[in-house]
Amino acid sequence: DHGYPELFDAVAKAAIPIIDTFTRQALANTVNAFAKMDHRHPELFDALAEAAIPIIDTFTTQGLANTANAFAKMDHRHPELFDAIAKAAIPIIDTFNSQALANTVKAFAKMDHRHPELFDAVSNAALPIIG
Repeated sequence: DHGYPELFDAVAKAAIPIIDTFTRQALANTVNAFAKMDHRHPELFDALAEAAIPIIDTFTTQGLANTANAFAKMDHRHPELFDAIAKAAIPIIDTFNSQALANTVKAFAKMDHRHPELFDAVSNAALPIIG
């Protein structure tokens, strides 16, 4: 317990009705803050996922990796979000740094979300990094 459950619940309650106004950075920051504090709020995570999916292709590589990682840390399954993350990541996978590659693979593995095209792309992008 992080000691501030009422605060995080209040933030979630206030955020959900206006989540569609959040920028990509606000979506990523919110999901990461809740995951970092290990504060579960399934309704918020579902709302964040639904808001992120239509704009996921605008996320930075770090935003994609961190969002997947936060959902995995909280063990919050949202297959549509993970599919969207994979679809957005594949064309830009060669711009991911090693940490973003590792976080993305770890998140997909933890959630047992199979996406062969993403894993193939990650393998190809990792080869020059690991030399």
